[in-house]
Amino acid sequence: MSGPTVYCPVYSPLFGALGCAAAIALSCFGAAYGTAKSGVGIATMGVLRPDLVLKNALPVVMAGIIGIYGLVVAVLLSSGLSRDMTLFASFIQLAAGLGQGLSGLAAGYAIGVVGDAGVRGSAQQPRLYVGMILILIFAEVLGLYGLIVGLILNTRANGASCT
Repeated sequence: MSGPTVYCPVYSPLFGALGCAAAIALSCFGAAYGTAKSGVGIATMGVLRPDLVLKNALPVVMAGIIGIYGLVVAVLLSSGLSRDMTLFASFIQLAAGLGQGLSGLAAGYAIGVVGDAGVRGSAQQPRLYVGMILILIFAEVLGLYGLIVGLILNTRANGASCT
């Protein structure tokens, strides 16, 4: 291992670690918001139609998957952290973490809003359920896009080395 240089400073792993933190924290914020917002809708709907509570729990499950996407990216990014990282690799890891985290936050928000309104509406009009599921799938895919971009960026970061 050579000493610190302009392209391999001692603080470069910090940016990779921030990418890990951003991926898990922002994705979990989105998942928590989606779970809470959908849960309020399910609780409200369950007062009038308790038979539909389990059927309408799908938005909560989909919101939880958003947090798993952030966990996957954070674990993969953390496996690439090392003391002799280049700034290039650490900035790529930061971008991967922020990309996944922010897309997870947006997906969780969308799932929460759609889930809340959708379960309330499907309690009054059961034909709305299929439309709600389709919209939830499109909201979930936003988090999946962030996962894919994060994984692609992580493969780019693994090739850079200070040695």
